[in-house]
Amino acid sequence: MGTTIFKAVVWIFGTLIVFLAAAQLTGWFLSTPRYMGEISPNFDGKHFINPGGIRASGLGDLLKWVLNREKGPWEYRMEIPYGPKPITSVNGDGIRITFVNHATFLIQTSGLNILTDPVWSDRVGPGGKLGPHRRRPPGIRFQDLPPIDIVLLSHNHYDHLDLQTLQRLIPLHKPAIYCPLGIAAFLEAEGFPGAVDMDWWSETGLQAGLVLACVPAQHFSGRGSFDRDGSLWCGFVIRRETGNIYFAGDSGYGPFFRDIGLSYAPILVAMIPIGAYLPRWFMNPIHTSPKEALLIHRDVGARHSIGMHYGTFPLADDGMDRPVEDLNRSRQEMGMDSESFVLLEEGKARDF
Repeated sequence: MGTTIFKAVVWIFGTLIVFLAAAQLTGWFLSTPRYMGEISPNFDGKHFINPGGIRASGLGDLLKWVLNREKGPWEYRMEIPYGPKPITSVNGDGIRITFVNHATFLIQTSGLNILTDPVWSDRVGPGGKLGPHRRRPPGIRFQDLPPIDIVLLSHNHYDHLDLQTLQRLIPLHKPAIYCPLGIAAFLEAEGFPGAVDMDWWSETGLQAGLVLACVPAQHFSGRGSFDRDGSLWCGFVIRRETGNIYFAGDSGYGPFFRDIGLSYAPILVAMIPIGAYLPRWFMNPIHTSPKEALLIHRDVGARHSIGMHYGTFPLADDGMDRPVEDLNRSRQEMGMDSESFVLLEEGKARDF
């Protein structure tokens, strides 16, 4: 009897050790190269730092959340029809923005076609085989995309930097890629050299006289177990003579949004996240609530804003429809008209 119990204990501990070793090996394999640059106000030589030193929740809080989740309802709505094929380009001062879904937009202005955080995969996780499964289809067929000149990547999380989509997009369109510090090295290691790394508050010239600015966000980075905060996260501003375009990326709420508004006024249109915000005790540092999204709209002084980062991938506990419900409720409470902060259906475009 004693021998049997001893063998069982050995087997359990052996299995646990093998499991932990496999998890560590997988985490190492998935980890991206760490940025190796000079120390700065937002980089301590090893980790990037949020404005004000705000930190994302740690492993203990993650386990607490996973073990006590109260998931909002999610359902598959893949029967939604695709939107029409986008026009080839928008010349001059006009702006056309098409919502693909999640954080993917097609921005067309000054003859340029710009994609933000492009994701056409069914899953957002390692190899496109793991991770949250898409609940709504992309609003545009991949094959209907016009020639893409520029891709903006806000950070390296799987639902924003999707290698499977880039593997289809880059050989076909050969776009210029702009990303925050540290991501260019990862892309080069994956066979996509030439991406341009940018730090917060840095700027670079684009075609057609436009200027791209990299601006702060409050988030974190990492694709494996050993690259936490090893690359930067950001938003982007496209500077134009007749009004700027702001893509907020993925972020919690903070006073730095007012700085962005002051530095890049006037912002004609902004794209601001409203989803993946529950539970607040866990998500608050990294994801804005719908009410906070409306505050960002005011802080940056946007004339128009479009909501994003909701209803596509089950990343948190707010479910598929609650972000829209909470946004409408907060908009009424704040006395904000429905036309200044809008939600677009997948595949629908709006001209500004």
